Amino acid sequence: MKSLTINHLSKTYFDPYAAKHVTAVQDVSLDVPEGEFVAIVGPSGCGKTTILNMIAGFLPASGGDIIVDSRKVSGPGPDRGVVFQSHALFPWKTVLENVAFGPKMRGVGLKEREEIARDYLALAGLSHAAERYPNELSGGMQQRVGVVRALANEPAVLLMDEPFASVDAQTRMTLQEELTRIWQARRPTILFITHDVPEAVFLANRVVVLSKGRVLEEVEIDLPRPRSWDAMMDDERFKTLSARVLQLVRAA
Repeated sequence: MKSLTINHLSKTYFDPYAAKHVTAVQDVSLDVPEGEFVAIVGPSGCGKTTILNMIAGFLPASGGDIIVDSRKVSGPGPDRGVVFQSHALFPWKTVLENVAFGPKMRGVGLKEREEIARDYLALAGLSHAAERYPNELSGGMQQRVGVVRALANEPAVLLMDEPFASVDAQTRMTLQEELTRIWQARRPTILFITHDVPEAVFLANRVVVLSKGRVLEEVEIDLPRPRSWDAMMDDERFKTLSARVLQLVRAA
């Protein structure tokens, strides 16, 4: 089953400074099967975030179709969870209330939605923070809450737009290991946007390289799981795949 299908997607807009229409995305097609982890990389301005925003329903497409869970995308919806660079948590709600918010909006009863929230918090090692507020957490913990809040709503596809870009390098590596562990435990369908090639290779089953709004190439990542940075640092296959993807990005 395909959680996400993109057919000949395009996006153009009028640039008032250049006084002309600009093509941000051009004829992109992509299939993401249920339970797959796909990363999209490419140089700045290649259309990565524009594609994610169209899938999320935040931007209308100029052409082509986006199909999520067998339904055509026409705007935002609960079938797509989104995690941004900023955690976007509700500061007036506790961690538990934040994670339970999506199920609440779907009409899930209080007891059941709290059970769902506690389950995901336990999965992310955050049970101890359930009654705390976002401003009482570190940046890394806030991002982990943001991830499990999106997953608790059980979307058909989870869209992640450089979610670890704002944290320090050590925290980022820890979050990457946490995400790959959560993915392996629950197998959500994830589309992950990043400019960081090693991050993409570490996390994904497949890396899609964009160039000037087009798909340049797709690279299968056949690394064993579970993955850890301690293991990957000396893994020759990881180094080879990272070098290949980096070469493609530089060519783009």
